[in-house]
Amino acid sequence: MAFGKAKPWRATGAAAMASSLTPTAPISLVSVKLHLDIAGGAVENFTITSNSATDAVYDTVLFAQDMNTTTDILWVPEQPIPIVNCDVLDFAYTNTNSRTWGLEVIYRSEV
Repeated sequence: MAFGKAKPWRATGAAAMASSLTPTAPISLVSVKLHLDIAGGAVENFTITSNSATDAVYDTVLFAQDMNTTTDILWVPEQPIPIVNCDVLDFAYTNTNSRTWGLEVIYRSEV
């Protein structure tokens, strides 16, 4: 599988995270970085979900991490994950304690 040039997608905030990467063509998910200014301080998961454009029955949680004592995550799948059919990648974190966060996703275009 040939990959295009790596591209970043970024989001930031200090409230609940409900961010979505909505590709208009097939991509491969290469890595995800998340930084909190202070450890989350509450038992709440940061999740990455592939939200299927076909049907909700195909929605899949790709990654989940409790942020209670965590400030930084670097998730690099063993292999890039193909995202096809214009499926949406949803990034969520409840963020009860209003930590400032920065999210960076690296992906490659497949067309």
